[in-house]
Amino acid sequence: MFKPTKIHLALVACTAMTLSQLAAADVVIGVAGPMTGLAAAFGDQMWRGAEQAAIDINAKGGINGEKIRLIKADDACEPKQAVAVANRLVNADKVNAVVGHFCSSSTVPASEVYDEAGVISMTPGSTNPKITDRGLSYIFRMCGRDDQQGVIAGDFIVDTLHAKKVAIIHDKDTYGQGLADATMAEIRKRGLSEVLYEGITRGEKDFNALVTKIRSTGADVVYFGGIHPEAGPIIRQLREQGLTTTFVSGDALATAEMVSTAGGAKYVNGMYMTFGSDPRLSPDGKQVIDNFRSHGYEPEGFTLYSYSAVQALAAAFNAVGSLDNDKASKWLKENPVHTVMGVKEFDNKGDLKKSDYIMYQWGADGTYKQL
Repeated sequence: MFKPTKIHLALVACTAMTLSQLAAADVVIGVAGPMTGLAAAFGDQMWRGAEQAAIDINAKGGINGEKIRLIKADDACEPKQAVAVANRLVNADKVNAVVGHFCSSSTVPASEVYDEAGVISMTPGSTNPKITDRGLSYIFRMCGRDDQQGVIAGDFIVDTLHAKKVAIIHDKDTYGQGLADATMAEIRKRGLSEVLYEGITRGEKDFNALVTKIRSTGADVVYFGGIHPEAGPIIRQLREQGLTTTFVSGDALATAEMVSTAGGAKYVNGMYMTFGSDPRLSPDGKQVIDNFRSHGYEPEGFTLYSYSAVQALAAAFNAVGSLDNDKASKWLKENPVHTVMGVKEFDNKGDLKKSDYIMYQWGADGTYKQL
């Protein structure tokens, strides 16, 4: 029977310590977003983008010689759950940085947890201005703001659609209502007043009463601030009731699931939405995009935004030669970052210096293309 000696025990202890140090040496990045729930399509985009970025960066040496290890965190697009997730990532998982969250209503409270802990967070899709207007030191976003997106939508409604009567609908959420209000502010600035301003509740499916109300206003354009699970039934029921009213919305419709929630491509045909310049057309990301497609995945929506967020974090940590969030945050605000979406630069608030929102139109084939 084998009896361990002091030497054996010392070797076991040394091995355990070495393994522990190796595990601790990983650069831990949380990927926090709606992995379940109504907005889960965007959580999937975020994870796929971050996961591939980590694989590609690790293959090139990682961050300061260490491998990136991702931790998936589900906030279900619920603010309270987002705060719980943020606390777990900071206190239990000891993350070095976070890619997330997605819904603005989650990012606002969660970012306060990260900021207090001195952890950089970079959202690939939260657009509410409040996120970066609070003076937090460690918050960044790889997307634009609602007050930029709303201007593009409002001007398009006035200048291109030549709307006479606009109905503004929103989902009462931080993102949805914020974007609707920004668009409304722009059309008012352009001398056009809304004929209806109405809030709906997330999770609703029957909008026939709302459609009847829209019909009574004679609106020739409906602007919706919200996400695809509600946008789909609204546009379908508009069409089923015979209304040809032009439907315009924002970047939270940038998923193929928009077609299924609407009940088919014929319902989304002709619909407009604002979104950043299509990253799939960027020559900087061609190799990554081709790789995604070769594995049967179309990197739609915010996939490449999430990939770029991991790239930006890795670039900052590599540049400062450590995982010092103070130095990395300062570096990001002073240096350009090369990403699959091109060169990105951040201002002192953590916003991109250049917003690239444009208008897209959905076609009869159930896909969207930039105009």
